[in-house]
Amino acid sequence: MPANLSAERLKRARLALFAIFFTQGVAAITTLPRIPELIDQVNVNFAQWGAIIGFSGVGSLVPLVFTNKLVNRFGTSPVIRTSAFAIVLLLASQAWITNPTIFFVALFLQSFGFSTFNIALNAQAVMLQNKLGKVMLGAFHGSWSIGAAVSASLSGWLASFMPLWLHLVIVPAACILVFQLAGSQLLTPAEDGHAAERDRAKGVSWLKTPSYLWLLSLGLFAGMWPELVLMDWTAVYSRDVLHVDAAAGALPYTLFTAAMIVGRFASAPLSKRFQFSTMSAIGGFIGSIAMAVGVITSATIAETDPQGALFAQMICYVFAGLGIATMVPSFFSAGGTVRGLSTAQALSRMSLANALMVMFSKALMGALAEGVGLAVAMVFPLVTFLAAGVIATYVSINSKRIREESLAAYPPTGPITSIDVDQTRG
Repeated sequence: MPANLSAERLKRARLALFAIFFTQGVAAITTLPRIPELIDQVNVNFAQWGAIIGFSGVGSLVPLVFTNKLVNRFGTSPVIRTSAFAIVLLLASQAWITNPTIFFVALFLQSFGFSTFNIALNAQAVMLQNKLGKVMLGAFHGSWSIGAAVSASLSGWLASFMPLWLHLVIVPAACILVFQLAGSQLLTPAEDGHAAERDRAKGVSWLKTPSYLWLLSLGLFAGMWPELVLMDWTAVYSRDVLHVDAAAGALPYTLFTAAMIVGRFASAPLSKRFQFSTMSAIGGFIGSIAMAVGVITSATIAETDPQGALFAQMICYVFAGLGIATMVPSFFSAGGTVRGLSTAQALSRMSLANALMVMFSKALMGALAEGVGLAVAMVFPLVTFLAAGVIATYVSINSKRIREESLAAYPPTGPITSIDVDQTRG
């Protein structure tokens, strides 16, 4: 491996990562405004849809077993570029699938591909960050959020006039072009340092995992869940509750994401004065109240004033986005301070626990939407949002006994993690 890389080479790799994170955000959110059409296309009810999108998430768990080995053997960039093809092809295929079972398989494989892609991409980002000597993960994941916001707005506009099949040809084609062009500028296997990666922690059995880590896992889920609900259900809520078209219906999530971007980029300078957990505690209380006001107000006046309901929801979702911005980075940062576990071990177990909770919660959310109506079902993410604030308050108090520099063991990131699964064994 080259001992040193030039500043120009590092700059090209950094810009490539910004482009890939941005494009991943675009790809991940492309179908959001088209979800009502996809539900009709595969002819399922809300409960069945919730089960499909929930249990297809099992696909994201499988790569946790082997992707680290692929990275160690081949390097990060080959894994990133190969899995990118699978992601894009599976995204495009959704326009032609009408069978619920086949659609489930497609989402399962897409989750599989995204998980493989994410682990390798974050490994590359961490390696580049180490070579640059400064924290970059927060900015990279901010780029993902910008891509998601752009995608929500663009896809909402395209949904107003473009057929689904054409939408899912044009956008994936553009994504794969960026993935491959930018991917050619990533650190090569000879440059990324993957061969020098070694296990740095002793094996600790799952049965001996500190209970504090499971509390952090619950907080991570509680803080992430409202964002996932809005991603999955905003388009349906806008159509069925607010009675607005797809283009207008994408606006609340777009503003939510934009506010989250602002909060995410602001978290780094703010962390010099406040703990991440303290910011999350405040954000959890403010965000849950704002989201509750938005849901209650919009559902109450939607029948008589759809545009007013949409506007009220948009304003409230801005505050909700600001409130949720620091949730994931704060709980991941706290995970780096768990006694008896390395950062990689703690985050691996938090990620796996979170994935399982998300999987079953998506199915439950679908069942609630079908059984009591989507407006009432939104109480579920409201409760978890508030719970995240409560847990963050406890973490903030606990963190006062831990040195501030220990938080730098794992820098603040977005909802995507880089983990070493080999260290979870034992």
